[in-house]
Amino acid sequence: MEKTVWGFIDSGDCSPAFNMAMDEALLTWHSEGIIPPIIRFYGWNPASLSIGYFQKVEREINMEAVNQYGLGFVRRPTGGRGVLHEHELTYSVIVKEDYPNIPKSVTEAYRFISEGILRGFHLLGLEADFAVPRSELEKEALKNPRSAVCFDAPSWYELVVGGRKVAGSAQTRQKDVILQHGSILLDLDEDKLFSLFQYPNDRVKERMQLAFKNKAVAINDISRRPITLDEAKAAFKKGFSEGLNISLKPYELTPEQLENVHKLAETRYESKEWNYMR
Repeated sequence: MEKTVWGFIDSGDCSPAFNMAMDEALLTWHSEGIIPPIIRFYGWNPASLSIGYFQKVEREINMEAVNQYGLGFVRRPTGGRGVLHEHELTYSVIVKEDYPNIPKSVTEAYRFISEGILRGFHLLGLEADFAVPRSELEKEALKNPRSAVCFDAPSWYELVVGGRKVAGSAQTRQKDVILQHGSILLDLDEDKLFSLFQYPNDRVKERMQLAFKNKAVAINDISRRPITLDEAKAAFKKGFSEGLNISLKPYELTPEQLENVHKLAETRYESKEWNYMR
């Protein structure tokens, strides 16, 4: 049986505003039937903090620290919590809701799409698995997270190794299209990460950071040898192909499409109205 062809884009390192504008533009074009389903890889220049659509900057984010580190800053169109995009591979998946075999529920759709990520970890020799909160306490913690930090706890069907989160994802559905994007950690600077958020006091911050060590981990902290970004890209590209049973073909934006992404980045994702709206 012939595999469905999806487009593949490796954008390289881009500004935070461009990254979010690109994901939104791809969603729109796919909804209009202009482009096929897309798998996209990208990085961040400068390293950046992205926050979830519903997060409140003034209450949750230490913008002084963000500026001191020279980080970029952007609000995502997806939910979830704050992510420091630094030593990682970022991915996005754009596909219509009625694509064959995609479950209707958001939770089960996560599992379907994340099969590609799971397969990528296996190809890197890591025994990753899906997180499935079992106790009522764990389920309640997902509904009412105590921390603004994305990697503080795994959600349904996010990827864990030895119970610790190694990839964090967020999803939105607009125009009958699913956009799921997320971070696959290669390395992690915990001190920098925890300095970017607001806490009631230093004691709470220390307690949360200490607990964090048991909840999240980067690939190179558990891999038998250092994994480079290029190796990660190759593994997860193959992982998406095998996990979703698709064929990936390079997709290149036209000059007009690229111009539209830059305009969207400037008018929305670089604007204070968008980034500080809550």
